[in-house]
Amino acid sequence: MIGALRAAGCVFAEEEAAILVEAADDSTALARLVRRRVDGEPLEYIVGWVEFAGRRVGVDPGVFVPRRRSELLVREALVALRGMAEPLVVDLCCGCGAIGLAVAAASGARLCAADVDPAAVLCAERNLAAVGGRVFLGDLFDALPARLRGRVDLLIANAPYVPTAAIPLMPPEAREHEPPVALDGGTDGADVLRRVIAGAPGWLRAGGVLLVELGESQIASITEAFVAAGLVPRIVRDDELGALAALAALARRPDPPPPARIN
Repeated sequence: MIGALRAAGCVFAEEEAAILVEAADDSTALARLVRRRVDGEPLEYIVGWVEFAGRRVGVDPGVFVPRRRSELLVREALVALRGMAEPLVVDLCCGCGAIGLAVAAASGARLCAADVDPAAVLCAERNLAAVGGRVFLGDLFDALPARLRGRVDLLIANAPYVPTAAIPLMPPEAREHEPPVALDGGTDGADVLRRVIAGAPGWLRAGGVLLVELGESQIASITEAFVAAGLVPRIVRDDELGALAALAALARRPDPPPPARIN
């Protein structure tokens, strides 16, 4: 089995073999699972979960699989929320909800999440039920209840940021199995991120933080977008995770609204 997985290009063949053995009821089922993996189906779809930030998170076929590098967003989010009592967190482009789940579980935050993909919303609803999270279907801020405007303590967005021309160069697991809407960030990869950044100040409270993941090639354009929105970003890099994030706090709001209710 390990040899077959390795021959199919599975870099962590031993670890994947152990996961498949755990998932299989018997040798016949194991053979079927191994065949699916050798044929190129993502391991996470086969077993129905992904390891993220120290927990197993359910992930359905066709839903974006969170990458380990996005744990940088979780780490920075928890720093930003330190000392807050029941902060309000919004996770845009939430996918299966892994980032919001990790943040809410560790911080006690009230959580709202949103995604444009109905399959992702269904998956996230199951995952976020454990922390009382609400999940909404729609395009970025259009999905959110208007009552949250100006009240968000932390807005996280792991928006798609792969340049369109780079999609065919991605591993087959991603380009053939994950939804294009979760990958394609437009010509320079920053189209969706720019929309998130432009809209964020209207939803953040005074002192609220916007936190996004980005690629190396987007640093200049994303910095420009932050500045245009009245925010000065700080770029955070984790070389071990191979991850980049940008974050900034909203300096002030003229008339802060009362605390939000999300239920």
